[in-house]
Amino acid sequence: MWGELRKLRRRGYHFRRQVPLDRYIVDFACLDQRLIVEVDGFQHLAPEDAAKDAARDADLRWRGFTVLRLSNSDVSETLDGVVLEILAALGAVVKVE
Repeated sequence: MWGELRKLRRRGYHFRRQVPLDRYIVDFACLDQRLIVEVDGFQHLAPEDAAKDAARDADLRWRGFTVLRLSNSDVSETLDGVVLEILAALGAVVKVE
């Protein structure tokens, strides 16, 4: 995932990983575009963890960020689709070849 996000620099999108934002550390962030990408494992499906994630996402959205949550399985099984989803969230024009 990190390698694919680094490639987006050629398109003008600079991602950082493990970014501290206030009291949170987010997985990946493109600060210029105010996009956060979180990659979640199965533990995030538990009701108490899902509630914490929802509160955290609401706080980050209140701060002006868009939060995109992806599952580990999506990243490992359909990385190309995940990259397209990130580009869509960035508002990038995507050429289909």
